[in-house]
Amino acid sequence: MGKYSIKELEQLSGIKAHTIRIWEKRHRLIEPQRTTTNIRFYSDDDLKKIINVSLLNANGIKISKIAGMSVDEMSRKVIEISETKQEAMVHIDQLVIAMVELDEEKFEKTLSGLILRFGFEKTVVEILYPFLEKIGILWQTHHINPAQEHFISNLIRQKVIVAIDSLPIAQKTAKRVMLFLPEHELHEISLLFSHYRFRKAGFRTFYLGQTVPFNDLKAAFEVHQPHLLLTSITSAMTRNSLENYLERLSTNFPQADILITGWQIQNYQPKHGNIRFLKQVSELDIYLADNQ
Repeated sequence: MGKYSIKELEQLSGIKAHTIRIWEKRHRLIEPQRTTTNIRFYSDDDLKKIINVSLLNANGIKISKIAGMSVDEMSRKVIEISETKQEAMVHIDQLVIAMVELDEEKFEKTLSGLILRFGFEKTVVEILYPFLEKIGILWQTHHINPAQEHFISNLIRQKVIVAIDSLPIAQKTAKRVMLFLPEHELHEISLLFSHYRFRKAGFRTFYLGQTVPFNDLKAAFEVHQPHLLLTSITSAMTRNSLENYLERLSTNFPQADILITGWQIQNYQPKHGNIRFLKQVSELDIYLADNQ
């Protein structure tokens, strides 16, 4: 069972802590529990309820009316809204709830429906990326257990791999891109999506996957001689470790362009001429448009 502070509840639901406290005291929507040291905390059920209350309230239903609903009535109303509305936040919240509940059928049905309605790329960019950012809070604060993390990652990963496999492999004369994650880096969903984008754009792709030792990267580079290297750095690195890794990439592969994405480089400026940081999805669009 998850244990969330009110600040974490605010981050995950999008509802200010002050508002949550008002809903709690005035309308009795949730009742926090307390640890043995008298610190207030909220459960998975509280998180799901606040997400649903937030969604219903955002769609014009007054808090006083929501407070009179049972949990089942709230769920039915949320389903009605999700079937008639197309706002991304409705669908993101439904994915969060499916993740918390480990409900594979609900997650699969929601995600498959979104892909059919909006297309694969739009679903990833407008719904899955914000969803992953939202549950990133859970990963960072250790509120997702290994079962939940594997559950979410594997279901999304399967969808992206199926999409990649549906694309033709480019001819040997096409531009070559090698995609990999540094050693100890496991978060590969954004890298897989980049793999999809490059293959769709006509590049010949070589996907090395997670936690690639540097010597193995050098060996693979010698074999395939790619024009471009692409990696994502998400897990925590010290500034010195990051600078040293970037220096090794630039020094060992001076003839290649190097693209880097990920949370670790968001507030960092590249210092090497052949390294380029992509801090937003739109920057990859620009790169692909300029290199086709």
